[in-house]
Amino acid sequence: MAKYDYDLIIIGGGAAGFVSAKVARGFGKTVAMIEKGKLGGECTNYGCIPSKSLIRAARAAHEMKNLDKLGLKLDAPLSFNTDNVMSHVRSIVQKVYNTHLPESFKSLGIDVIFGSPQFLDNHRIKIGEKILSADKFIVSTGSSPSIPPVDGINEAPYLTNNTIFSLDKLPASLIVMGGGPIGIELSSAFNRLNVEVTVVEMLDRILIKEDKELSDKLAERLKSEGLKIMTSAKAVRVSKSNGKIRLSVEEKEGAIKEIDAEGILVATGRKPNTEGLALEKAEVKYNNKGIEVNDRLQTSANNIYACGDVVGHYQFSHIAEYHGVIACSNAFLPIKKRVDYRNVIWCTFTDPELAHAGLTEDEAREAYGNNIKILHYDYSKFDRARTDMEEFGMSKIILDNSGKVLGVHILGTHASEIIHEVQLAKHFNIPFGKIWEAIHIYPSYSDVIRQPSKYYYAERLRNNPFIKLINIFLS
Repeated sequence: MAKYDYDLIIIGGGAAGFVSAKVARGFGKTVAMIEKGKLGGECTNYGCIPSKSLIRAARAAHEMKNLDKLGLKLDAPLSFNTDNVMSHVRSIVQKVYNTHLPESFKSLGIDVIFGSPQFLDNHRIKIGEKILSADKFIVSTGSSPSIPPVDGINEAPYLTNNTIFSLDKLPASLIVMGGGPIGIELSSAFNRLNVEVTVVEMLDRILIKEDKELSDKLAERLKSEGLKIMTSAKAVRVSKSNGKIRLSVEEKEGAIKEIDAEGILVATGRKPNTEGLALEKAEVKYNNKGIEVNDRLQTSANNIYACGDVVGHYQFSHIAEYHGVIACSNAFLPIKKRVDYRNVIWCTFTDPELAHAGLTEDEAREAYGNNIKILHYDYSKFDRARTDMEEFGMSKIILDNSGKVLGVHILGTHASEIIHEVQLAKHFNIPFGKIWEAIHIYPSYSDVIRQPSKYYYAERLRNNPFIKLINIFLS
């Protein structure tokens, strides 16, 4: 008779939970996955999928408004009805959700249980009146919107990314608190869909984790499209006024400015979903930043692992999947893996996109001083961008003195796809100057990487002492 009901119980049915459950089954383990809401987690239901669907609709609207740039002209005046945009977004969410129904996991031998679990000790949990036991646990409960302690905010009908996609119609105007990835992605999309949007950011610029040069360029581009962005602006009070939401903002000089809109979206950060788990009964340490784990994703209870947003760190679905493989492997295999964040990569899916891998210029200068090389290449310099009328943007590659990639940042069309070529070079320690040697398709957006690689190689060649000596001899 088995000592426990399962070899592994996973708490949380999002990206990390999905991956770790399938890996465990691949190891031949008995597995149960517990979810208190809907399978798919934040990404499918409230994050990546609905936001990218909204951004795609906004891009279509923007392209229609700018047909003249392609030599096209509508015979009749252009007007948009956005009444069905949010229902379209929800239909895409449903389509993606249908690819990971509970039945699909059951067919793999993974039990799916819905409910809110609480630990009784490090081997047992309680769901309602039912008690289940497991040899190992993985906690992957994700994160949820963090609401700042702004006066009056709990009396106002504020929106978050968890609720905004439930709207039937778009508001005529919207205040967005927070200039991070969620706030800026949604702000830029709503702005293109004829919503009057004002972003309020407490710091001195939006997207503070991005390379400053490129985030500043993106901010100017978004402003040119009509998006209002207030930086160094602190939200001090939310109230209702004449049927609208009023946000009182303290500007850098101390002056108070009032902003009125039909709605307000709070996008000021995330908090780990640890409430209600009774982690202390399993002797799992945690704080307001998340569950404490070592570099093997093991908690203070040696048979319990945690991964994804709930451990803090980088809150992305692809990092959750990366965590899931490591946590499950370490739970059952003798050779333990360590998490390695040196090659973390992400993208802010504005239009144009802003993709990020490795160090920013400021971070590189702090770590290496002036012993770095920075390469820029504008989208306006290569033919595919010209043919598509997508000439705004640039790549920025940061190298050490040996030509190894320290960081890469791309602002422009298809940035999230293009960046992976440099990410592979960075991951496998390939000098940037060798990328151009591989045959690339013409015309393609890969020129934003290939061309600076070629120019960097040529520069290194010119500065090679042996080549200089030959040139002197030949001359």
